[in-house]
Amino acid sequence: MRSPYNSHLHFKTIFSFRSSLMASSFTQTLKPDLPQDLDDRLCSDPQNQQQQECSSFTKSNDSTLLLASPSGYLCGESRIERAWAHWRKLGRPKLIVAPMVDNSELPFRLLCRKYGAEAAYTPMLHSRIFTENEKYRNMEFTTCQEDRPLFVQFCANDPDVLLEAARRVEPYCDYVDLNLGCPQRIARRGNYGAFLMDNLPLVKAIVEKLASNLQVPVSCKIRIFSNLQDTINYARMLEDAGCSLLAVHGRTRDEKDGKKFRANWSAISAVKNAVRVPVLANGNIRHMEDVYNCLQETGVEGVLSAETLLENPALFAGFRTAEWIKGHEENTRDGNLDQADLLVDYLKFCEKYPVPWRMIRSHVHKLLGDWFKIHPHIREDFNAQSKLTFEFLYNMVERLRELQVKIPLYIKDSHASAIASNA
Repeated sequence: MRSPYNSHLHFKTIFSFRSSLMASSFTQTLKPDLPQDLDDRLCSDPQNQQQQECSSFTKSNDSTLLLASPSGYLCGESRIERAWAHWRKLGRPKLIVAPMVDNSELPFRLLCRKYGAEAAYTPMLHSRIFTENEKYRNMEFTTCQEDRPLFVQFCANDPDVLLEAARRVEPYCDYVDLNLGCPQRIARRGNYGAFLMDNLPLVKAIVEKLASNLQVPVSCKIRIFSNLQDTINYARMLEDAGCSLLAVHGRTRDEKDGKKFRANWSAISAVKNAVRVPVLANGNIRHMEDVYNCLQETGVEGVLSAETLLENPALFAGFRTAEWIKGHEENTRDGNLDQADLLVDYLKFCEKYPVPWRMIRSHVHKLLGDWFKIHPHIREDFNAQSKLTFEFLYNMVERLRELQVKIPLYIKDSHASAIASNA
């Protein structure tokens, strides 16, 4: 079998592939294996593309063998010690961008990092497709020196396939993460994500395979069972199998609607108290006050936010949308930042690190949704574009400015400074 190391994602390889891909996409004759949907094409002209080297995985000079060795050679206290040594080495990040399919790509991660995020997950990557398809690898996973700490998340149901995929990315990340939380129908059909909760021996085998063969630590993102003891047993099983960090989404597999079902922070706290590795909390994080309350109530090491960040990537810098100042208007002020500003920042990152236009289109709708409600004709013009350009998008923002649309993000005196001081 071909060595999995033959296709490591060095940035020279990524960008040379992307250059040829983008150049081909501007010819009149498309190659059969290139995206036929205009939104699946990458967003930048290769001549303007910034080419930067990815930082390779290196062992810290002050690291001990605990950080350098695959965790399969360790057991018991040594494995727990290694998990915490690694977390401390990363600076114990508290504010983390959750994995979001087609939405937590490199430019969006960098945008969130600019506004306070201290770590981030990639979108969920399909391990089998990742090992088999070079185009998928090079389009769906990119990173850069500023994109750390980084969790690279995979869905999988085959330990060997996942190990091959993980070996391709371990030089470029701080954790290889197993998605055990996706509740969508596609995960049911593919037998991955939260539906592996029905096959815990397989889950254990997957984690053991990774932990015994990778140098980078293994993390798992899980959902809770309806029975608390089942959740605790699940978490302990993952820890015993070699998981070095647990991110717990405080909803069950059936509780898909985050607005309808509140995340169960008590269950997350119980997991935190039951295991010895670092634990992160996911759910109910809408602004920095939620961050503070979650850390206090659960005792976890950090929090993840997903949907709220899509509308407000500056959440971790203390900004909040108007929805979350109701009843507290006297304690809030205009933060001199709005979602159009954030969109411009995002587009600049996209020009530097190209992504498929479908991702950009999605972020535009999320960031400017309230603006489009005020001027639906701008949204209609946007939706009518079968082929987007940066010029069109920047001009669209200017049109909204000229129409004097103003929907500020707000700052509220809260516990953000306390979180920073306790880092």
